[in-house]
Amino acid sequence: MARRLAEVLGMSFGGEWDDTMAPSTAPPYVVPGRTLSTAQAAACGIRGIDDLFGGVVPHEFAGTKIITHGLVQHDAPAPPGWCSAFATAVRGVVLLGYSVFSLADLQLATSQLLSHGRLRLKHPGGTGGQGQQVIGSERDLLAFVQGMTEASLGREGLVVEQDLAEAVTFSIGQVRLGGLCMSYCGSQRSTLDQYGASVYGGSALHCVRGDFDALDQLDPDAGMRLAIDQAKTYHQAAQRCFPGIILSRANYDVAQGRDARGRPRSGVLEQSWRIGGASAAEIEAAAILLQQPARRTVRAITVEIHGPDAMAPPGATVLFHGDDPQSGPLLKYAQVISHAGT
Repeated sequence: MARRLAEVLGMSFGGEWDDTMAPSTAPPYVVPGRTLSTAQAAACGIRGIDDLFGGVVPHEFAGTKIITHGLVQHDAPAPPGWCSAFATAVRGVVLLGYSVFSLADLQLATSQLLSHGRLRLKHPGGTGGQGQQVIGSERDLLAFVQGMTEASLGREGLVVEQDLAEAVTFSIGQVRLGGLCMSYCGSQRSTLDQYGASVYGGSALHCVRGDFDALDQLDPDAGMRLAIDQAKTYHQAAQRCFPGIILSRANYDVAQGRDARGRPRSGVLEQSWRIGGASAAEIEAAAILLQQPARRTVRAITVEIHGPDAMAPPGATVLFHGDDPQSGPLLKYAQVISHAGT
């Protein structure tokens, strides 16, 4: 994807970043694998939104899903720089949940939330549905915390969040690239990995030139419109609450399903301020809009398939096809599926 970004921006691909490299007067365009802290960005020579594909935050924890929920009690432990105002601002657009940094608070949060049904425990840095476990009782919690230390929990934290039944996940996001601002909405699909676990399987995106408000041009249905509004609220709250934040790639997963009482629920699960699963589709769509200034919309997909027999369709851009050390046999590809019309 970094090679493709270089092509789109008319740059040469410089290879992998070496920490010994010194920033030059003309900094490179950087494609980090994770959200960077302000200090890390400065070390790479990143000065603003045109210098990277991803995000920069004032504290490392702010780049993870740990910020999505507030603390279980006002005096609960939290890392330096924790912003309670952000949790307050997004409370109405996320699911029920807490972020915890101690075993005692994990127990308290679990006991409070289990009355609402099953819970999902999520490690803040997990991606693609990994690092998560659903529990339905305090006995399940005891099994989950076996081997977990107070020190590790205090350092990394844990998200405790209600689990939805019949859930679908929408992808709402925005990319700023080469002077273009492109927003998109779409849906995710799940697939099974080599162990039979449900993981991220790809995204189908409908992209439009402009800020989040431009998505109204796509005439989204009620469910998608709600997801867009919730993602926009989350995005704007982050910009207000984390001084110095830089977001050239911002993606928000919004889940919609039913709670334990059968009531419909919708909420932002997490942000992704780094290159991610949908980014290949984002890049291909952005390339079309940059090449054709009069065009307004484009559709693109990314697909991930596990197993040795997967094949990409004609015209697809294959990102990876081989034996991944963690996932086993894996195929990843992207494809523009429609850019007709305006």
